[in-house]
Amino acid sequence: MKYTLRQLEIFVAISRTASVSRASEALSLSQSATSTALSELEKQFDLQLFDRVGKSLRINETGQQLLPRAVELLDRAKEIENLLQGHAGVGHMKIGATLTVGNYLATILAARFLQEHPDSRIALQVHNTSTIVQKIANHELDLGLIEGDCNHPDIEVQAWIADELVVFSAQNHPLAALQKVSLTQLLNEQWILREKGSGTRETFDRAFHNHHANLNIRLELEHTEAIKRAVESGLGIGCISRLALKDAFRRGSLVPIATPQLDLGRFFYFLWHKQKYQTTGMREFLDLCRQFTHGFERSDLVDLPEVA
Repeated sequence: MKYTLRQLEIFVAISRTASVSRASEALSLSQSATSTALSELEKQFDLQLFDRVGKSLRINETGQQLLPRAVELLDRAKEIENLLQGHAGVGHMKIGATLTVGNYLATILAARFLQEHPDSRIALQVHNTSTIVQKIANHELDLGLIEGDCNHPDIEVQAWIADELVVFSAQNHPLAALQKVSLTQLLNEQWILREKGSGTRETFDRAFHNHHANLNIRLELEHTEAIKRAVESGLGIGCISRLALKDAFRRGSLVPIATPQLDLGRFFYFLWHKQKYQTTGMREFLDLCRQFTHGFERSDLVDLPEVA
């Protein structure tokens, strides 16, 4: 063959970073060696894989067609290497999780997976849904665990477990004493919410789809813990996953508000690129996730370590 696995590895690294210098750092190569390898690959087949835009490299249509095939070949080659070295073929995985899933489920699952496979490595990134979707589409992550919808044409989506958002307040808030709260009452309150682009905000906005203009959004935050602290201090009411509020409700520092007029149900999902080769590690991690939540109807009912 005219090409080498190293050339493909360099091509993939440049695709992910859009930069020869950043790719060389990621691969612990010199910048000249990285640039030379790409040039030789392009010259061997008399084509260009990137458009040069200033100092950046933007992958072109030919490169886009090659990228998933190169990633798959490298993944298979790594499995062969692990097998020849006497390992179980699990290797290194890059997993992305959205905030609720990442903080309350993915870290526990990653720890259990590493206990079962001590020779493996996991790089866990936590971002909002839109960022995870983009990284999966760009082959920067092997798997995604998200709490929002994904309609990207190149991404496979599988439902994992049901989840539910809940409106909540501080224990001394006037709404906390009511058996149920109407939509009109909710529109009169000040809200502390997740940022746009998050799966939580997407579900919230869908529940209030006819009333956005009437919402009084006082503060938008990127972290559920910050929202909980802001609500607890009396800045307003919030709406996040019951899973994230499980311990706060148990302690009584925050109180759920009954909102029968709102549909706040959703699902957690698994994501991977449709052209992504599923390694042994990916398959076993997905199996572990399913086993961990098997028999539970909703995410907050899953047995988790209590937080003091």
